[in-house]
Amino acid sequence: MHLEPHPALHILFEALAYLTGYLFYRRARTRSGDLLAEDERWVIIATAAIGALVGSRILGVLEQVPQTGLYWQLFLLPGGKTIVGGLLGGWLAVELTKRLRHITVRTGDLFAIPLCIGIAVGRIGCLLAGLADDTYGTPTALPWGIDFGDGIPRHPTQLYEILFLVILAAILHRYNQRPHREGSTFRIFLAAYLSWRFLIDFIKPQPLVHGLNLIQWACAAGLAALAIGQVHRLAERTEVPSVRA
Repeated sequence: MHLEPHPALHILFEALAYLTGYLFYRRARTRSGDLLAEDERWVIIATAAIGALVGSRILGVLEQVPQTGLYWQLFLLPGGKTIVGGLLGGWLAVELTKRLRHITVRTGDLFAIPLCIGIAVGRIGCLLAGLADDTYGTPTALPWGIDFGDGIPRHPTQLYEILFLVILAAILHRYNQRPHREGSTFRIFLAAYLSWRFLIDFIKPQPLVHGLNLIQWACAAGLAALAIGQVHRLAERTEVPSVRA
């Protein structure tokens, strides 16, 4: 199958991704309520956005280093953004901000499904951008391989990710209908997405560092952090308070 590339549409679908994600967040917040005060909510949203922007840019630039070498001008070049870096940067920034402001309410659950939908919409732009976006897969002989303009059928990893995110959003929606611990929806989303990216990047033509690309190393670090956090939560849950005589 041949797909005519339209790189200019990437910007349009990136804007639609932000808009769609925000609308789904507004809807989720209206339906479930929000325990945060108005000023705290906007601090969290602003912090998440800044952290996501910085994390996306840093990891996107570092991803190019194995091919180009490291020099500071890389940060001034266009492109070089990654979803994994954005998620990890936003997550880290929010957690640090909550500690500094002593916010104990779990704030990520309302973002889980909107992130699924927003990323899926953005991936349509990645698909239409073709080879210019650098998110395509390795060459394949499978019947659904897509020629992005160079005559080589490749894995449409963008389509794979859209399908994965739609299924994940449906699973999270069903999960939210049942009783669950606060914060668990976002942790499931983040663990699922990082695991997905770790696996799917094996069929992406990216430079490797010790057998994995930098996106995969970032996913592994994020999954390790999630696992450590879960162990701490389980330890706190099972801790028996001491009884004074």
